[in-house]
Amino acid sequence: MLSVSNLSVQFGKRILFDDVNTKFTIGNCYGIIGANGSGKSTFLKILSGEIDPTSGHVNLDPGKRMSVLSQNHFAFDEFPVLDTVMMGNKKLYDLKNEMDAIYAKPDFSEEDGIKAGELGVEFEEMNGWNAESNAASLLSSLGIKEDMHYMLMSEIEGKDKVRILLAQALFGNPDVLIMDEPTNDLDFETIGWLENFLANYENTVIVVSHDRHFLDAVCTHISDIDFGKINHYSGNYTFWYESSQLAAKQRAQQSKKAEDKKKELEEFIRRFSANVAKSKQATSRKKMIEKLNIDEIKPSSRRYPAIIFEREREAGDQILNVEHLSKSTEEEVLFNDISFNLNKGDKVALISRNSRAVTAFYEILNGHDKADKGKFQWGVTTTQSYLPLDNSEFFKDSNLNLVDWLRQYAKTEEEREEVFLRGFLGKMIFSGEEALKKCNVLSGGEKVRCMLSRMMMIRANVLMLDEPTNHLDLESIQAFNNSLSNFKGTVIFTTHDHEFAHTVANRIIEITPKGVIDRYSTFDEYLDDPKIKDLRNQLYS
Repeated sequence: MLSVSNLSVQFGKRILFDDVNTKFTIGNCYGIIGANGSGKSTFLKILSGEIDPTSGHVNLDPGKRMSVLSQNHFAFDEFPVLDTVMMGNKKLYDLKNEMDAIYAKPDFSEEDGIKAGELGVEFEEMNGWNAESNAASLLSSLGIKEDMHYMLMSEIEGKDKVRILLAQALFGNPDVLIMDEPTNDLDFETIGWLENFLANYENTVIVVSHDRHFLDAVCTHISDIDFGKINHYSGNYTFWYESSQLAAKQRAQQSKKAEDKKKELEEFIRRFSANVAKSKQATSRKKMIEKLNIDEIKPSSRRYPAIIFEREREAGDQILNVEHLSKSTEEEVLFNDISFNLNKGDKVALISRNSRAVTAFYEILNGHDKADKGKFQWGVTTTQSYLPLDNSEFFKDSNLNLVDWLRQYAKTEEEREEVFLRGFLGKMIFSGEEALKKCNVLSGGEKVRCMLSRMMMIRANVLMLDEPTNHLDLESIQAFNNSLSNFKGTVIFTTHDHEFAHTVANRIIEITPKGVIDRYSTFDEYLDDPKIKDLRNQLYS
């Protein structure tokens, strides 16, 4: 279907890929993973022909069509929504325009009629006469209402544009579908729809995503970029992660007999197979588990930051009391009449269909903004630490290196020592000279790791986190996820990472323009409850 031959990519002295040979076969979904900077997005751009490799070739079987999820949200602003979707099949769309132009000619001739007839036959073979209805159906399934189908893309809000561009990529059943972070800016309902669609997709899918739940739901293979090579492993992300961790542990146990190691791996595969069979995502496509090969399991070279939250003291029973909080802007009601008590040990997924609402709520709780109505009170034994959505205020002094930046949050003389600070930063993968980097050269992910270091030094007993996985790589997300699951204090967090929400939260609080929904449950139970679905629709209507 799609293959890569002798592919190399080099930028200056930096080698991203070195003589890569691999192929992507029909019926499989490949999740491309790799550390930040390993070249995941670059690889997708090479596959799609957007950029050329330094050497080597990409080969797509003759007659096959590739579709790519567009990252440019403004590229189609002058076109109607329905046309934008149909542009996903360029050949079909161009054929339709050519036919329309012929029929619109004022001096329509017999020759034009013959040409139009020939084009019509080709158009019919491509199922072109159903193109508009198919595009409209796809849009509707993604939550784009019919009255929006003939609007210009320039009139569409950002989140709806994402759905329309997703429909464009999916339109016409492409033979190869390439998507870079397709879940960005999508709500959980739309992500769920996409997961189900791709899990049953019969062609080839190649995707880069930091959403582990999404990778688990759709992937038959994980394609790991490491040391300039790409290796395919059967299974989804969780299988790859757990098996690589097991293989790393076994490698460290040099004295363990090969036979014992094999038995341990076989038992791991049996356990994983049983879990997949019971999973609600299990489909006929997930039979990939039957093809798992013990010999494929290899230890990963990934580095995971040591994210460990400790509390300076344990909080009492009174954590947070919120009474009738409301907040609006000139344009909209963000939330209204929100009341709840936060209990000791709660791990709350704070959610809303409006991301601006949750950010405003956190800003109020942290004293950075004021509510229109209502009040809140923290328990006297609580200490709070906050990871805001926008951390730019913390990095204003661009002349500080990371050691000096972190020193600002030290509480004791020992913590102010350079040896201590370097050791702390080293655990967060800022080792050696990286600890002396200036704040103005940090990437988004590096800034978040700095913010997490700051939070760990504060040792608060209540953590507030607004989209904490933004900018982080899969390794940092996994370590962060594990740390919060083990944290003994109280947590309020908002995230678009489904796995993060499901594995950390024991309580869901949803703030809406018409009140609050508050349930002790897992995240999946909350989303799947039909009564809650009806209530949510009422509160947002």
